Amino acid sequence: MAHNPVDHRSGTLASLDWWTVCIYLALLAGGWLSVCGASYDFSQEGVLLDFAANSGKQLVWIGTAVVVAAAILAIDDRLWDTFAYLLYGCFVVLLAATPFLARDIKGSLSWIDLGFANVQPAEFAKFVTALALAKLMGTHGFDLRRTPHFVGAALMALVPMALIVMQRETGSALVYLAFFLMFYREGMPGALLFTGCAAVAYFVVGLRYADVPLPGTETGVGVFAVMAMAQVFTAVMAGVYSQRAALMWRMLGYGVVGTAVAWTASALVVPIDVAWVQLGLCVAFALWLAWLALGERRWRMALIGLFCVGSVAVHHSVDYMMDNVFQAHQQTRIRVLLGLEDDPRGAGYNVLQAKIAIGSGGLEGKGFLNGTQTKLKYVPEQDTDFIFCTVGEEQGFIGCTAVLLLFLALVLRLIHLAERQPYTFGRVYGYSVLSIFLFHVFINVGMVLGLTPVIGIPLPFFSYGGSSLWGFTILLFIFLRIDAGRNRFRR
Repeated sequence: MAHNPVDHRSGTLASLDWWTVCIYLALLAGGWLSVCGASYDFSQEGVLLDFAANSGKQLVWIGTAVVVAAAILAIDDRLWDTFAYLLYGCFVVLLAATPFLARDIKGSLSWIDLGFANVQPAEFAKFVTALALAKLMGTHGFDLRRTPHFVGAALMALVPMALIVMQRETGSALVYLAFFLMFYREGMPGALLFTGCAAVAYFVVGLRYADVPLPGTETGVGVFAVMAMAQVFTAVMAGVYSQRAALMWRMLGYGVVGTAVAWTASALVVPIDVAWVQLGLCVAFALWLAWLALGERRWRMALIGLFCVGSVAVHHSVDYMMDNVFQAHQQTRIRVLLGLEDDPRGAGYNVLQAKIAIGSGGLEGKGFLNGTQTKLKYVPEQDTDFIFCTVGEEQGFIGCTAVLLLFLALVLRLIHLAERQPYTFGRVYGYSVLSIFLFHVFINVGMVLGLTPVIGIPLPFFSYGGSSLWGFTILLFIFLRIDAGRNRFRR
């Protein structure tokens, strides 16, 4: 029986999620207008279409990005699965070689000069890492809850991250932590994600309140709060995982009573460092949980005890990290963010000027090309990392809300597309794309508003530059192509 030939391209277009394509085009349009606003010079008429200016160059990048998107849609989606490991291996080699090939640009060794343009391999390594993880996790029998499998997947995500750190691109490297959000969706224990969040909380609280004295003691509020959080977190986790509320309340009771007695004695008898008593309580909790693990063979109890000890270790490593891990400018940025230093003309200048620009926009903004802060170039990097302040000044609160709603629509659409994938490969890749976009938007907007450290990552489809625009386009349209072929039978 003869079969009618099927037009592969028409089938792809029929199955393509056009809602996501429309959101993508809307973000491109908003991004170009923002670059125009950030780079426009009143002294040069017609500069918007001048291909020597940033607005004209970005228009070229947008046009080429659309061509790349169309080319991806024309490629058989099964090829991404077939060549995922090969692409990953090639980019790992390229990332390792980049510091030796790149020229120093503002202290970064991540840009390779091709003559006609500078290219940042780190932007493209995101999609190949997502593809490799999708292929690995789509392997028959793979289970992220098994330690060897989880370690293998984590290393696959962390190797590019380490290589990018060697390029002095800490911000771009941190993006790879977003893959752990995908891991959580695919079965990674929530305790691991919680542990990471707790470590960040310990770092922030311990550093922010390290020099604030606790009344009546020789203890700092920072160490006191961290030790208290460690006890509370440990008790709650022990109660939840053992399904014994009594255990949780007993641990909380011992912690509160022991700390209260030590604080009272310090205030009324002789001043002491209450943190030593809290440290003793943490050790006692860890030993208690280890005993339960041995006696009841509840090995999770031992891991929770290890979490308690690790919490103490994390706190005591804060000073070492600040002095030996972070670079001088990163230390200053963290201290300015936490309010420990006031540096309006140095590390805090960018954020201060960005806040002024956004605030000056008010509700409706000053209008397209009418921003004063951006036109007078008060905000450094205003067409790249701080592009969102241009939106705030020219389009106001309404424009900022519209942009964030567009990104929210993209995120919700990606969740919908990822959940309807019939194969693990497509679902894992989809959630990887979602996690990367979510991380970029949250951190970029947060740093412009002074809510997160300034780590220098672009706002997707808005920040000026071809590498980031192409990288995000490739990342998104590979997933759209995989989704368009989701109903095909695969062996």
